[in-house]
Parts: sequence; structure tokens; C-alpha cells
Amino acid sequence: MTTREHIASIPLTADDPTAEASIGGLVRDATSHMSTLVRAEVELAKGEIAAEIKKGVKGSVFFIVALTVLCFSLFFFFMFLGYGFAQWFGWHTWGGFLLVFVVMFLTAVLCALLGYRKVRKIRAPEKSIAAARDTVAALTRRGDDH
Repeated sequence: MTTREHIASIPLTADDPTAEASIGGLVRDATSHMSTLVRAEVELAKGEIAAEIKKGVKGSVFFIVALTVLCFSLFFFFMFLGYGFAQWFGWHTWGGFLLVFVVMFLTAVLCALLGYRKVRKIRAPEKSIAAARDTVAALTRRGDDH
């Protein structure tokens, strides 16, 4: 970043050090200084949070790349299993690949069934719906009274 943001600061001395300040002036200055201090703290927090978010995004890119490489590497692992099963059992190559396919297919079916069971248990937010209906009923009845 080539430009720096300007953060407001609190002056440490009055504009006119010889002038006596009234109570109202002191309260006004204190309020102004407090407001400036709060704004400066908010700007500092924004800057720190933005920097931490940038670090998190950069770190997550490496995780995404690692997962992508892993996904592409799984293809070679399944090829290895197919050839390995064929050689281990003394089958033709297609037999090893068929075994890998059947295991992968059964795993996918099992995961789909487990997911279906979990999704089937999802219910509507009945308490929220009832509260919304009560609110609508209360507002419409209130209008009928007048």
C-alpha cells in the first residue's frame, strides 16, 4: 500500500495556552477529544482487522492449492489400487479396476444414505413461525380496534 490513511489525533495543548477555559469549554473539549479518541481507536481496529484478514486469505490459498493437488493425486492412488488388486489377486487388470469401482460406488451410496437420513431430520423453525404469526395477529387486531 503506497498511501497511508490519516488517523485523527488529539492535540496535547490548547490553541491559546494563556486563555482560561470555562467549564462549558472544558466539557466541549473533553467531548471532542473523547470522540476523536474513539474514532482513532475504531480506525486502528479496522486497520488491524484488515491486515489479519489479508493474512488469513493468503494462508487459505495454500490450503486450497493443497486440496486441489490432493484431489488430482487421488486419481493416481485409485490407479495404483486397481493395478495392485489385479496383481495381488492374479486377475486381469479390468478385475482390479472393477473392484476399486465397486468399493468406491458402495462408499458413495453409504454416504448418500447417511446424508439423506440427516437431511430428512430437518424441521421448519416452528417457534419462529408461531412468533411471527402472533406478531402479525397482534398488529392486525390493533388496527381493528381503532
